[in-house]
Amino acid sequence: MPPRTAVFFHAHPDDEALLTAGTMAMLAAEGHRVVLVVATAGERGLAEMEPGDELGETRLEELYASAALLGCARVECLGYGDSGLSPKGGIAEERPDNAFIDADSEEAAKALAAILDEEGADLLSIYDPAGGYGHPDHVQVHRVGRRAAEIAGTKIVLEATVNRDPLLRLLRMAGKVYRFPPEFDVRTFESAYSSSETITHRVNVRKYARQKRASMAAHASQATGGDSDRTLAVMLKVPGPLYRLVFGTEWFVRRDLPPGTRLSHPFDQWPR
Repeated sequence: MPPRTAVFFHAHPDDEALLTAGTMAMLAAEGHRVVLVVATAGERGLAEMEPGDELGETRLEELYASAALLGCARVECLGYGDSGLSPKGGIAEERPDNAFIDADSEEAAKALAAILDEEGADLLSIYDPAGGYGHPDHVQVHRVGRRAAEIAGTKIVLEATVNRDPLLRLLRMAGKVYRFPPEFDVRTFESAYSSSETITHRVNVRKYARQKRASMAAHASQATGGDSDRTLAVMLKVPGPLYRLVFGTEWFVRRDLPPGTRLSHPFDQWPR
């Protein structure tokens, strides 16, 4: 396969570590050019330090460290404000003036399309329409990314996601022996991420589990803060062999392929 260019568009620093780090490391190792773009600095994320510019600077430094570990050739931040989340998980009432969720989608798409044009991007990775678990900035990534690909004429658009079917089964089994906090509703996952039947790409990244784990560890600020163990902190406690099993597959949906398609590499079925 000749070297190609893949751009991964995420909402905040650390999103790349959770959803696409293995695939990014794999493509870089194969000789492809990997570019990481984030919409915001994630300055409103939970951490031991107070939300604001200082946290944003810290999170961008962590992003650069993560990108280096994954073999990225370029890192860009579009400079929008982190929209944050309401206590119930929806759109926060108090947002910065330049919050990504409030941005003009066409303007943001043109900014991303300019990077796609500069890079001659062959592939753009965004999120599914639900934005994964529904974070407003993730939903905006889907909208902006789709439009940017249209403007730039990027041939392949992959929606990074999670196979929600085994996730739901696991959560329901866990609910029989573990009492989740009152604010945690397993039913919300029935519409989160993507069902197995819609997923077109199942990428085996077990060979790159070390890089993926190192990418997660680079985002140290996001393993602290809040009233309980953060998701990232819990993931980093998983023993090596189990980590490779649990986090050894990354999932994507490519909408221009028929349902039921089963591919194992982002550049499989090159468009004509």
